[in-house]
Amino acid sequence: MNLLSAKLPPLVKSIFPNYVWEMETTEKVLYLTFDDGPTPDVTPWVLETLKQYDARATFFCIGHNIEKHPDIFNQIVNEGHQIGNHTFNHLKGWKTDLDTYISNAVKTEREIEKHTNLSSNLFRPPYGRIKKKQGMQLIDMGYHIIMWSVISIDWDKTVCGETCLKNVTNNAKEGSIVVFHDSIKASKNMKYALPRTLEYYRDLGFSFKAISF
Repeated sequence: MNLLSAKLPPLVKSIFPNYVWEMETTEKVLYLTFDDGPTPDVTPWVLETLKQYDARATFFCIGHNIEKHPDIFNQIVNEGHQIGNHTFNHLKGWKTDLDTYISNAVKTEREIEKHTNLSSNLFRPPYGRIKKKQGMQLIDMGYHIIMWSVISIDWDKTVCGETCLKNVTNNAKEGSIVVFHDSIKASKNMKYALPRTLEYYRDLGFSFKAISF
């Protein structure tokens, strides 16, 4: 059983107040996010599913995957979704020195700019693991560190798609930032949970927006 909580413990948010854990709103809006793409077959499926619900989302992309799959990356941008930086090589911040971590993020930013002439001010640390100095420097560089309020745990093969769905629907509310993954590893659970999440919240009168500052 995975010990990671699907819902953000309030204490965590209070310890790291400079990071973004949810969006302040009283409107019925969810902020769906996808980590680890772009990925052939998986990301295009996500984009088509989002389109069916007129949903916008935020994709935290790995720089190396952008480099390998620029056509899919451009599809994300062209369909009106937001892009975020997820490092170039999916680095574990806790195990990476400051200079290496920052240069890896900068390398991803250059990859984003190369294909879109756009820059991103959103950053999500892989695994949610980032040292204080890494976060402080990224914030000084103009980034918003985007964490989450609800995580589907879709990558975990010891849980089923129905559990991933309940992880979201039992916890997400107005302004929640929800994490899915457009990766091969998560694809089975994500493909089960995502359309059902969209349908569930649409029927409750929610809309789905990208994160923007």
